[in-house]
Amino acid sequence: MRLRSGTGLGQRVLLVALTLYALAMIVPDLYRIVRPLGSFGLAANADGLIYDVRGPFSAEAGSPAWQAGIRPGDRLDLAGMRCIPVDTDLCASLLALWGGLNYVMPGRTATLLLAAADRPAREVPLAARQRPASRTLNLMLLLDQTAGILFVLGAAWLVWIRPGGMTWGFFAYAIEFNPGQAFQFYAWLQQWPAALLAQGIASCVTQAAAYTGFLLFALRVPNDMTERRWRHVVRALPVLTAVFLAVEFSSLGGVFGHPSETAMQAAILIGFAVAVAAFGILLARRKDLAPRDYQRVRWVIWGCLIGLPAYLLAELSQVTSLPSSLLGTVEIPEDMFGLIYLVNGVLCLFVVEAVRHPTVVSVSIPLRRATVLGLLLSVPALFLHQKIEVIDEFIRLPEWAWIAVASGLLFIVSRLHELAVRLADGLFDAEFRRAERQLDAVGRSVQEATSLADIERLLVDAPVRSLGLASAAVFRERDGIFRRQVSIGWDAADADTLHATAPLLAARFGGVPFSLDASGAAGAGLPAGVARPLLGVPVGNARRCVAVVLYGGHAIGTDLSGNERNLLAGLARHAAIAYAHVESETLHERISVLQGQLAQATAVA
Repeated sequence: MRLRSGTGLGQRVLLVALTLYALAMIVPDLYRIVRPLGSFGLAANADGLIYDVRGPFSAEAGSPAWQAGIRPGDRLDLAGMRCIPVDTDLCASLLALWGGLNYVMPGRTATLLLAAADRPAREVPLAARQRPASRTLNLMLLLDQTAGILFVLGAAWLVWIRPGGMTWGFFAYAIEFNPGQAFQFYAWLQQWPAALLAQGIASCVTQAAAYTGFLLFALRVPNDMTERRWRHVVRALPVLTAVFLAVEFSSLGGVFGHPSETAMQAAILIGFAVAVAAFGILLARRKDLAPRDYQRVRWVIWGCLIGLPAYLLAELSQVTSLPSSLLGTVEIPEDMFGLIYLVNGVLCLFVVEAVRHPTVVSVSIPLRRATVLGLLLSVPALFLHQKIEVIDEFIRLPEWAWIAVASGLLFIVSRLHELAVRLADGLFDAEFRRAERQLDAVGRSVQEATSLADIERLLVDAPVRSLGLASAAVFRERDGIFRRQVSIGWDAADADTLHATAPLLAARFGGVPFSLDASGAAGAGLPAGVARPLLGVPVGNARRCVAVVLYGGHAIGTDLSGNERNLLAGLARHAAIAYAHVESETLHERISVLQGQLAQATAVA
């Protein structure tokens, strides 16, 4: 795409810079799979209260904090450790614990000041220990980082191809709320306290921008337009951004000696209010959208309803002490947090697809498949949590053997997912099963048809009726021109002929259904709106295409699913046999007539 102005170039440069910044935070965490980080074995909230002294270790006895005599309920002396000035050992130690940063470089040392009401604060030196390796955690980390990278790149690609308030808002959301983790990035920055503090300030800005961007996205999706009645909300976004920034910056108070746990919790809890507001905006905007756009927004609604709250719930548990104060000492495995982050990442990838494609399948299909996959992954994680290490102690498999075992498990899970999806489709998609039975019967009727008109009528009427399609049309080939024979959802002004060399029909010799590009359909004079054809189904063989059937999506605005496309392909195969039979019978009849005429002419002569 050619850049037209300096403003466009500036946006592209900014986009590339922010994308590299977002990736620089999450890509390094892949290194944790090879070399786990270290930990002091404690967690403190923004008020300085120490509420956990085990950390990632399997027992408290393995925690450096526990071994140093630190216990839950102890409190950091925030005033004594404040980051004024920044370049001090005490500030570096405080920053290493701030905001849920429970990981540090192995061997890192820190000095903590523990406050006491009846005596001076005491200094406690700590040396970080490397956390135990965990194959289940490494697997979840790999999935999270992969989903995070794809999410950031997908959101950046949307800005690249469709720059505007909608895509920029979603990209701002992707920078902060992707499922990738950034512990390795922060562990490296801990070597330079000023750089780590600057990153903390930048994180406050990006989180406020993410909340605002998400609201802007909800107001403009899917066509980057805001209806008139919502423009007062758009004008209020700068004020909301200022409020978000004020709360975010106040959460930094603990770094400068002022307890700020309430502000830290508020900075995350605001996200739930943003998710509810975005959900309400999307619901209210549905009636103003065309059917296809409405279906795309349904994907976004599900992403808002589940994705952002799931991320915030995990973040609230890892960054603040609120869940600990409410639930007591209930332990939530770290890989379970990874699974929650992954849910957000998968659903946000759904949103990328909904924005990228003008037509989408029913949101129930990917949700059903994602749910099945989540269950298949979570059940083994539940039963194998911390068991693989036990198995390894008894069996002592080499690393290459574990790779083989993981590959085998991946194959088994993929096969189970395929079978489970089929079972779920059978249980929860009764309409498709009914349509499948109806079209199977129609296929037999097509093969028994005695005329081309009957075949073409069945190719159009039956799918429209069984699958609830908005349009269908049969174009039969003759002398290099495809002429419309039977159609539903097409007007007289729509194209009656398509030339064999038209780009729209270039894929007809592949023998399988092919998607129709929206721009190509517009240039060919095809119906617009919900009746626009989405799928071309060739009838014939690799050497000759006798007809092409153009099918639209569902009347409700959704695209055809893969299973429905397979049904239409099967119906076309029946039609190819029927076409060949009718043409053969017609040819035999013509030969018989010609032979009779020849015999009669010979007898007269």
